[in-house]
Amino acid sequence: MSEQSDLWAKRSPAKQVVRDRIWAALEDSGIAVGPARNTIPNFAGADTAAFRMVQTDAWQAAKTVKCNPDPPQIPLRLRALYEGKVLYCPVPALTRDFPYLEIDPAELEKKGISFELAATSEGYMQHGRRIGFEDVPQLDFCIVGSVAVTRSGGRIGKGAGFADLETGIFRELGTIRPETPMVTLVHSTQVVEEDQMTMMAHDSPLDMFATEAELVVTGNAAPRPRGVDWDQVQPDQFRDIPFLAALRDRMGAGA
Repeated sequence: MSEQSDLWAKRSPAKQVVRDRIWAALEDSGIAVGPARNTIPNFAGADTAAFRMVQTDAWQAAKTVKCNPDPPQIPLRLRALYEGKVLYCPVPALTRDFPYLEIDPAELEKKGISFELAATSEGYMQHGRRIGFEDVPQLDFCIVGSVAVTRSGGRIGKGAGFADLETGIFRELGTIRPETPMVTLVHSTQVVEEDQMTMMAHDSPLDMFATEAELVVTGNAAPRPRGVDWDQVQPDQFRDIPFLAALRDRMGAGA
């Protein structure tokens, strides 16, 4: 495990136990597509899970879609572009001096850029329009990456905290509203029992998730975090995310 991954693991040891078990199971069973450990794992059947998600009324009504950059969501990003939805995707690990990219299918068509290329993180980094958090319009549909989920809407990511940070910022700005669906794609082996889930105050519960076998509507009515608890943002996040301190100050959170 890298030094950075070890740091992430120490933030929540209880969550890390679940992550390690899921990653091992995906790799040992051959369900993982590529390495699973320390990632939002890609999995066999991700395309089928995406098909289930895009049948929902919420997806079909959406015009603006936020999506994480990880490989299992490529089918959703591709489907969004073919359906004329505008994608908003983060810089992987938020390591640049700009946090987000707008991927507009109409602009891609004008430039002759294939949707298949633009649906990959490498492609959208090259061909998307660089924007700040404040430039993202109200979002109709939000897709996050997950290592483990529960049927009641609990979610565990890979431990970096990027998704929760982004979601908190967007909630504070009003970009994500209380009714905006939060969804994910996972393999059925990533669905865990309720007693294995640890949810913290800054965690946003899922409204839906899809697997290769089913679509689950969680019915979770727990209060959503209203914004970012800047006191809980980790020192390494301020260190590694170039724009974060300036964004905090612009949002009036102070030092």
